[in-house]
Amino acid sequence: MAGARAAAAASAGPSASSGNPPPQEPGLGELLEEFSRTQYRAKDCSGTGGSKVERIEKRCLELFGRDYCYSVIQNVNGDICGHYPQHIVFLEYESSEKEKDTFQSTVQVSKLQDLVNRSKTARCRGRFVCPVILFKGKHICRSATLAGWGELYGRTGYNYIFSGGADDAWADSEDITEEDCALRSDTHLFDKVRGYDIKLLRYLSVKYICDLMVENKKVKFGMNVTSSEKVDKAQRYADFTLLSIPYPGCEFFKEYKDRDYMAEGLIFNWKQDYVDAPLSIPGFLTSSLNIDWSQYQSWDLVQQTQNYLKLLLSIINSDDDSGLLVHCISGWDRTPLFISLLRLSLWADGLIHTSLKPAEILYLTVAYDWFLFGHMLVDRLSKGEEIFFFCFNFLKHIISEEFSALKTQRRKSLPARDAGFTLEDICMLRRKDRGSTTSLGSDFSLVMESSPGAAGSFTYEAVELLPAGAQTQASWRKSHSSSPQSVLWNRPQLSEDRLPSHQGLGEAKSSSSSSSNHSDFFRMGSSPLEVPKPRLAALSERETRLQEVRSAFLAAYSSTVGLRAAAPSPSGAIGGLLEQFVRGVGLRSTSSNTL
Repeated sequence: MAGARAAAAASAGPSASSGNPPPQEPGLGELLEEFSRTQYRAKDCSGTGGSKVERIEKRCLELFGRDYCYSVIQNVNGDICGHYPQHIVFLEYESSEKEKDTFQSTVQVSKLQDLVNRSKTARCRGRFVCPVILFKGKHICRSATLAGWGELYGRTGYNYIFSGGADDAWADSEDITEEDCALRSDTHLFDKVRGYDIKLLRYLSVKYICDLMVENKKVKFGMNVTSSEKVDKAQRYADFTLLSIPYPGCEFFKEYKDRDYMAEGLIFNWKQDYVDAPLSIPGFLTSSLNIDWSQYQSWDLVQQTQNYLKLLLSIINSDDDSGLLVHCISGWDRTPLFISLLRLSLWADGLIHTSLKPAEILYLTVAYDWFLFGHMLVDRLSKGEEIFFFCFNFLKHIISEEFSALKTQRRKSLPARDAGFTLEDICMLRRKDRGSTTSLGSDFSLVMESSPGAAGSFTYEAVELLPAGAQTQASWRKSHSSSPQSVLWNRPQLSEDRLPSHQGLGEAKSSSSSSSNHSDFFRMGSSPLEVPKPRLAALSERETRLQEVRSAFLAAYSSTVGLRAAAPSPSGAIGGLLEQFVRGVGLRSTSSNTL
């Protein structure tokens, strides 16, 4: 059982990269090819495929070791969780080169491993609370949601009958005995397994739990297969600060792909029957954010992701010493999206992974946050649910200083001022950025207002989406273009449809503002895979770093995975349905139209 810091001195896999701009991390192409070929499973790390995975894991350990001393939670053959890395990194503290030779662990790894083994049963698919980012001494963790009655009894019964360390064997018979199952006492069993989960959360000093589910409980075949902290009847998690920030699941990102990878104007349909989790945020967490949370159901995918990221950044950048847990249902789609954005945003500010170059931090977050934690890229690509691509393409929307944790720290040291723009703000803003901070474009904006629930807790039930008013130049319509998941926003000014380019990949400019200038996405013939061209205007260090990461990702992604797109059809929606039918019955390969 390894408790020592992984020897980052062991050299990383392949040697040098090709040197072609943008620079790519050695092995990034191999990583994306393996990622798009099969889902990672810890127990399958043998043979040719296993050697590739071993190289990927070894490279991750080396990259973590550049800036941190850490211990390792062993998960060989997926004994703890089949969809977690074989070597789970527990970051202990930042380290310099001199400190690495004198590393002394601050944790009892055997105790931590035992606690993990006991707590995993409480979470869906055994995906226990796992620390993945260390910032200002605080752990940012990820997990799945809480297991419900059906899954918990099903898994514990399976363990009792078929014990032996298989992938689905979640707990030893010592933890969940036959008597527990025979009694069928919900309170007794839930107290036991969730008690271990709470012990692990407290061990990691986690206080804030952010739940991304749009449901209170996940229901399958009429049975509650998962639950969540916010609906725990016994209120076992009452000592934690719970945030319900519902965010669309991976299915919604098929709409993103079907709209030619345009997230602007794409709004989730909150009126669907299964959506029953309202947004709920304690008021004290929103006081520093100029966001009208009552309008969350009218936000498009860009604005919703931006505002949620701002919230998470403000929590971890507070003076509180407590950690943060982010989870969705299974913890392998929405969860890595926000974990990856948090890691990249903090890195761009020079606050974590300070020695890593853009290509290296890109490799680390793709390999560790996505691949080794079980994101099913193969399945998602086959269904067109491209949340993975969205994550890195979205970096262009968080380049501004309003997402910088450094700026927040600077403002804390300044004396209190009246609300409004400071001289610093005005100097930093370019002309085209000087509009509403929630503007979706030059022809549409939302008025920021103080939320009526500032003194208490924000809890908004489903509301009707209404036009913003006659003074705005936008209109809303509900559309079910390919599923009931989306509500699309129409721009009446556009007189012609956006057509695909017939000359290959056209020029695509990335937005220099994270929240106000989105007109580039309505250019004729633009492609989401086009690598951004250098600009003459001086860029901030944050913007430069994030643009380099995004450029490296687009270059690697286009040469390995590519974008799946249906051939344009003159018959419009009917042709699109026929195209889906042809693909569904196997008459046309989904990979034959890779861009």
